[in-house]
Amino acid sequence: MQRRHVLRFALLFVLYLLCGFAVCGPSRAADHKDNDKMLVFVGTYTSGADQGVYTCELDLATGELKKLAASGNVKGPSFVALHPNHKFLYAVSEVADYKDSNTGAVTSFTLDPVTGKLAPLNHQSSTSAGPCHLVVDRQGKNVLVANYGGATAAVLPIGTDGKLAPASSSVRHTGSSVDQGRQEAPHPHSINLDAANRFAFVADLGTDKVIIYRFDPAQGTLTPNDPPSVSVEPGSGPRHFVFHPSGNYAYVINEMKSTITAFTYDAERGVLKTLATSPATVSTLPANFAGSNTTAEIRVHPSGKFVYGSNRGHDSIAIFAVDQATGSLRPIGHQPTGGKTPRNFNIDPDGKFLLAANQDSDSIHVFRIDANTGKLTPTGHSIEIPKPVCIRFLKKG
Repeated sequence: MQRRHVLRFALLFVLYLLCGFAVCGPSRAADHKDNDKMLVFVGTYTSGADQGVYTCELDLATGELKKLAASGNVKGPSFVALHPNHKFLYAVSEVADYKDSNTGAVTSFTLDPVTGKLAPLNHQSSTSAGPCHLVVDRQGKNVLVANYGGATAAVLPIGTDGKLAPASSSVRHTGSSVDQGRQEAPHPHSINLDAANRFAFVADLGTDKVIIYRFDPAQGTLTPNDPPSVSVEPGSGPRHFVFHPSGNYAYVINEMKSTITAFTYDAERGVLKTLATSPATVSTLPANFAGSNTTAEIRVHPSGKFVYGSNRGHDSIAIFAVDQATGSLRPIGHQPTGGKTPRNFNIDPDGKFLLAANQDSDSIHVFRIDANTGKLTPTGHSIEIPKPVCIRFLKKG
């Protein structure tokens, strides 16, 4: 009798384990599957019934991309930026008529990190016309915005509730450069911060300079650094700027000459110096290309091994290998983006995929990145979104 009782107990225990696996196994698999999803936020140019900022989902296992939702009622939210607490998103309104004040605006949204749903909070003047780029400082206290049309860079404080306050600082650029058609005045095209949150860098297409400011996140102020800038070749038109993950190098992509210029970086003084190692500036185009082209976005792979830049006209991503000892770039090749005018692209934080936003063909195409060679392979996955301009990633959940 006792032996039969023991056998019965053992049988029940095995059944319990099997049932537990059946119940818990799929749940664990589902959790793992959720961890392989990335939210993707897309800023766009709007017209008519276009919806503004789109939320998408990227499958990090397959590269599949799909639309989840859209947030309307925002004009020209071309560029977006995420708060470091992942609860808020900020978007420029690339206009010149905010509240009839001849300025653009910046809008704040609440963000659900699970669903990616956005809800507007408030908006403030960007201080001058045509805001085209923005970033949230690393403490999450301020939004910094570059105003292309109004020639200013500004700081807008962020409240604990995510709402924006009126600008605490706005600095106006001066000067011009050699191309009187496009460089008749300053045109700040992007604004970025260094890893220490101490210096801000504004690539100014109109003056052929990267302007450098000391940034005080507590006061929300920008003051000129010493030296206050670094110059590129006249007529280059610096557009977007990025740091190497090491913090030792930085790169600016020059819209008008279709080139990339490399710099060394002194993090203590906030000083950029054009790379002494030749070549400091490289072309983003094949040697035999004879058409019209302008560049747009630049990104460094998370590994620091590769730099990518987008060509509008050649409609490609230019790929470069990075010399880790000097920061110099060596061309590897070009990958067509599957559409027209790749204004922006981005690389997911794990460095697996590159998403290219083709503004004039209303599409985003997904490419797999070879971690050893840096080369791009089309995944066959793409989505249609009207006039996509900016792509930002957030790990789901």
